[in-house]
Amino acid sequence: MSFSEKPVLTGERTVLRPFTVDDVPVMTEILRDPDVLRLTGSPVEEFGAERLRQWYGTRSEQPDRLDLGVVDRATGELVGEVVLFEWDEHNRNCTFRILVGPRGRDRGLGTEATRLIVGHAFEQLDLHRVSLHVFAFNPRARRAYEKVGFVAEGVERQTLLHDGEWIDAVRMSVLAPEWAAHRGRPAVPAA
Repeated sequence: MSFSEKPVLTGERTVLRPFTVDDVPVMTEILRDPDVLRLTGSPVEEFGAERLRQWYGTRSEQPDRLDLGVVDRATGELVGEVVLFEWDEHNRNCTFRILVGPRGRDRGLGTEATRLIVGHAFEQLDLHRVSLHVFAFNPRARRAYEKVGFVAEGVERQTLLHDGEWIDAVRMSVLAPEWAAHRGRPAVPAA
């Protein structure tokens, strides 16, 4: 198993595909969005064009992580990214993150993109565990993760200093046997 192969994953609403340097202008715009910066805990700094060109231009060359662009099938527009990273080969686990820009929100694209990439992690890459953390001020993301089968494991206290206030993060994961049972569609009680 390796993250060297960069697949194209297709769902009903989204396509996940490898990045190219042509994606830099759109990702630059997405990474300037105040909600993206706040909800991902990113520093409020401008990511320079050259830095982003180097970053997104080399994602397909990384053997230890999988970065894919999230494309809205209805419009063909790149709206975000999904990433499997911090790969622990021996223990068959990794960390997951996603960001969706303004044009991709509130239509289920993030939930489907999460389901596609996590399904790939378990069904193609033979991982045992995929984990993430979500900041306490992002209940929408937590709900999307729960819809895909992530389970809260605990609270990482005061991990982010945002606007002078300490924010907790919830650690969540989904395990291969859980995924095998529900394939990213667990019965989740209504909130």
